[in-house]
Amino acid sequence: MKNEISIGLLGLGTVGNGVATILQQHQQDLTYKLGVQVSIKKVLIKDKNKARLSSLDPNVFTTDVWDILDDPSIDIIVEVMGGIEGAKHAIESALRSGKQVVTANKDVMAEHGHELLKLADLEKCDLFYEASVAGGIPIIRTLEDGLASDRISSLMGIVNGTTNYILTKMKQENMSYETALAEATLLGYAESDPSADVDGLDAARKMVILSSLAFSTEVHLDDVLVRGMKDIQAGDLELAEGFGYTIKMVGSSKKDEDGIEVTVEPVFLANSHLLASVNNEFNAVYIYGDAVGETMLYGPGAGSLPTATSVVSDIIAACRNLLLEVNGKRVHAAQHERVMKSDNRRYSKYFHRLLVKDEVGMLSKLTSIYSNHMASLQSVMQHPAKNDGMAEIILLTHKISRQQHLDIIENLEDTASVISHYRIEGEESV
Repeated sequence: MKNEISIGLLGLGTVGNGVATILQQHQQDLTYKLGVQVSIKKVLIKDKNKARLSSLDPNVFTTDVWDILDDPSIDIIVEVMGGIEGAKHAIESALRSGKQVVTANKDVMAEHGHELLKLADLEKCDLFYEASVAGGIPIIRTLEDGLASDRISSLMGIVNGTTNYILTKMKQENMSYETALAEATLLGYAESDPSADVDGLDAARKMVILSSLAFSTEVHLDDVLVRGMKDIQAGDLELAEGFGYTIKMVGSSKKDEDGIEVTVEPVFLANSHLLASVNNEFNAVYIYGDAVGETMLYGPGAGSLPTATSVVSDIIAACRNLLLEVNGKRVHAAQHERVMKSDNRRYSKYFHRLLVKDEVGMLSKLTSIYSNHMASLQSVMQHPAKNDGMAEIILLTHKISRQQHLDIIENLEDTASVISHYRIEGEESV
């Protein structure tokens, strides 16, 4: 029976500092819950000469990852250093050495998670990654354990705090995109290069992880249809509000008898939907299961201590498995074959905003394009445009396939200028 569990911490940035803080400040509680002491034995840093706020003993610091990976007394590797290739190599080496691994790295898990989990199964080790999605929200554990008996048919999430903060400020305070992004950067919600956030890549990686778990299959990053928030045009938020929607950057994943579809894009989300009230930097994931029905998890999606809380939760799980000698007993192999839907099997309602010449017969030309593509219109509205001789036409479709939507947009270009278009979510599509 072990009387102490030693941790090797790879990285002492925002999340790493949070992990160290919780492990130190909550040591008495952890010892009570586990029956043994949990201590950080070594910490990987980049520069030993850098001034740090950490209260850790400087003697635990090392700049050589192999000082940690090759140490037989270290039981659990906690990877919070970020990046992809270096982190992947460290996780692989740790698993092959028989060490348990906890990571907060969404990039690694989205790009290489399937092979790393297979390696963990092969080596009979634990690989936990709760903090890779939605910070302090226990969504991974909910899907793996809490809803293990259910069959998930869909999930939707606001899983990127940066874009949600920007959209909240644009809607509530009438900020421009540039001003809201600058404020998000100043507050630390956005990186100096925010492209992964605003272009949807960050959320797409998280949806790969969630979709693979929810549907017990191997969803890949290339399977995700991604559209960034830069396509949002002036006036779109006001129009959305006028029709009873709000614009949110939403990750959506659905499964039915035709297969799986995964998207990340700005959508018109019905104001009545639970996700529509999630604002600022907060995240939320809405789940629909055959048995449980609708449920939603909400909380801080980033930050040092919220994310570190999820990391430490995984550390506790790995410690318990160590003490019970049951590490690596969870099987991660996909249960179902990966079948992704084609565009002609993805159905939604759509919002189209067009700029056209204000002339006789124009509306008839437009509606004939929709009719030719077998698309039924729910409503058509005309708004005066600022340009003389021009008009804005707003069209909301009934449920059509994404292929129909794309074909219509392509055919409209001979008649109109397409200002913006959005998929409609959060209401019963008819």
